[in-house]
Amino acid sequence: MSVVTFWNSEKEETGKTMEIIAVSTYLAIEHNYKILIISTTERKNDVIKTSFWQEKKPKKNLGIFGPNRNVDMQSGISGLVRVARSNKISPEIITNYAKIVFKDRLEVLLGKDGDELEVEDLYPQIINMANKYYDLVIVDLDDNVPKDIREEIIKDSDLIVVNMSQRLKSINNFAELREENPLYKSNKVLISMGKYDRHSKYNCKNISRYLGEKKDILTIPYNTLFFEASEEAKVPDFFLRVRKVDPEDRNSFFLQEVKRASENIIYRLQDLQSKM
Repeated sequence: MSVVTFWNSEKEETGKTMEIIAVSTYLAIEHNYKILIISTTERKNDVIKTSFWQEKKPKKNLGIFGPNRNVDMQSGISGLVRVARSNKISPEIITNYAKIVFKDRLEVLLGKDGDELEVEDLYPQIINMANKYYDLVIVDLDDNVPKDIREEIIKDSDLIVVNMSQRLKSINNFAELREENPLYKSNKVLISMGKYDRHSKYNCKNISRYLGEKKDILTIPYNTLFFEASEEAKVPDFFLRVRKVDPEDRNSFFLQEVKRASENIIYRLQDLQSKM
């Protein structure tokens, strides 16, 4: 049972959430893990939701005080926080608030419904509880989470995947972060690049050389069909359809890199656990 936190140290778009979606879906299909994705993004802006489920209009329920549209108020982190505040939370309860992608394989705990509910202080507790029930807890850690809570989540994670872009500024910022904080030089950290362009001068080989990085840098290449699937709630269908493709297929490199990233994460977790 392990916690893997994906995080990027900058506000710029790095493809972090899309990488989580790709890696989690691949692992759920190809490995016998029970996985939970925990989103810390406000639900209305969450690409995880649109990648797996079509948006549905709320049903009208006629109550004694008129129409009630709030039929889904208890789902996701918002509903779970209400339980946690009353000290009734347990590992098994978390799954009641998660949405299923693949039964017994992949579930998602969506982010909060709006700004009116303060949930951030309970993320560490919820992540810890989930880790007792799921084989793998994958945290999509956003900048909207307060710094002290982010640092606590990162410190308690078994593995941290730091996402960067293929920009020199982003690469230099990570180099500075490693100098300031020894944690980011440790074996608990993997570097990854989303929306990867292998034809860029800043490819993973050159970045490894520039940073003096001996560990593999993970990449998730930009893929048009994957992007379109994420807009249409068809990511599971996309992976099931292209999981066995010819090496000359346009999706081959994308799938190869998703597999490499996923296997590196699992291998690193196993290696760290063996040394505990």
